Amino acid sequence: MGKSHRLRMVAVDMDGTLLGPDGQVSARNLAALKSAEQAGVEVVVATGRRHSYAMKVLRGLGLGEENGLISSNGAVVRTLGARLVKRTLLEEETAKWLVGHMDEFRRSLLVTFDRVQADGDDVHGALVVEEMEELNGSISRWMAANEPYIERVVPMEHALGREGLIQMMLCGTIERMREAEAKLLGDPKVLGVGLTPLRRSEVRREGTGADLAPEAALHRTEYPERNLSIVDLLPAGCSKGGAVLSLAESRGIDPVEILAIGDNWNDVSMLEMAGQAVLMANAPEDLKDVGAARGWVMGRRHTEDGVAVALEAALAEEPHPSLV
Repeated sequence: MGKSHRLRMVAVDMDGTLLGPDGQVSARNLAALKSAEQAGVEVVVATGRRHSYAMKVLRGLGLGEENGLISSNGAVVRTLGARLVKRTLLEEETAKWLVGHMDEFRRSLLVTFDRVQADGDDVHGALVVEEMEELNGSISRWMAANEPYIERVVPMEHALGREGLIQMMLCGTIERMREAEAKLLGDPKVLGVGLTPLRRSEVRREGTGADLAPEAALHRTEYPERNLSIVDLLPAGCSKGGAVLSLAESRGIDPVEILAIGDNWNDVSMLEMAGQAVLMANAPEDLKDVGAARGWVMGRRHTEDGVAVALEAALAEEPHPSLV
């Protein structure tokens, strides 16, 4: 990771990247982030988590309150101090179409509303489901941690007119969610973000619907060791990469001055746009193949303080240890 440009911003994913297996930021990773702050580098956390769930980990770490927090894979941008920078909502009609189109998967579907209060926390009803059994089977710990915010609404369509709709999330096994992806990507209303190359069994919409503007963006996050896949549906145009670029532009930072660190498919958009990209060693194997083809640095695992290793090298203007 040779440096030809001064580092001015670092954009780092949370789960599988900044956080260890215990779901916390290690002392070394935190020290590296604080060293970046002291060196005048903008620190941006970019996560698929919604704002309040991310802050349950980030609150109290002593990071600057004006640092950016990109949540819900780019649909919402706030500061760590909860100041709203930008929010993109999912249209009610689009959401209703998505629920109907994915009717066979609705038991695995969860809808997120941006209901963040002044203190950065959510309220009951920020998360809406129809049924909990399948979700409890796929993401039981997450469901337990978010129980105070989950409301059951049957049918789900009755909740979609509420203010603040930002995200729809499908959870299940990798095979089952690849089926959901194929159905979604088979319609020109849905555009996949960072999913190339697609597997043979997946649907690629080449030469169809080119005149139709997409209404929703599909993001994939996979954890092969848990046989878990999360498919997020966001307003069209939303991505971590787009949100990072927007923040950087507002602060006079060029993309070549950005270091991006991530571990999963929903990080591809920010890895692609950054001047320096580090893919964690615990990334899915097929994503590692993509990263190698695109020249990304293969970093250390999240169990080995991979964020700190990459950031320490960048701040010292030295190559990443994997390149030495």
